[in-house]
Amino acid sequence: MKDRKIPLNLNCGLDLIGEVLYGKWKIRLLWFISQGHQRPSELQTKIPDASRRVLNIQLKELEEHDLVAKKIYPVVPPKVEYSLTAFGQTVIPIIAVLGNWGNENEERLRKLILNAQSVTDGLEDEVIGR
Repeated sequence: MKDRKIPLNLNCGLDLIGEVLYGKWKIRLLWFISQGHQRPSELQTKIPDASRRVLNIQLKELEEHDLVAKKIYPVVPPKVEYSLTAFGQTVIPIIAVLGNWGNENEERLRKLILNAQSVTDGLEDEVIGR
């Protein structure tokens, strides 16, 4: 792994959660694994915008944090499956609540995100003189 530019800050529960769950695809990976999508190819299909490399890195981090277990079957070609650990299963209700909140506020959140993106795009245009 690469050296950290910012030192770890593990002073409260939010810091700990951030260290374990931050990563663009980690929450989705946990959710899809909980829904029965266990093979890397299935996860890649469910998250097509993510590269296989990034998914593998984030799956490895989830495994290191004891949220998922990886099983490699001794066959040719190798077969790999991921499953939630008992510890990983404890985060699924929290992810479900966050997902419901996102669904309930979808229109507002989408508008805010798109507005922030257009502001960012406008600033980039100014900087490069478009």
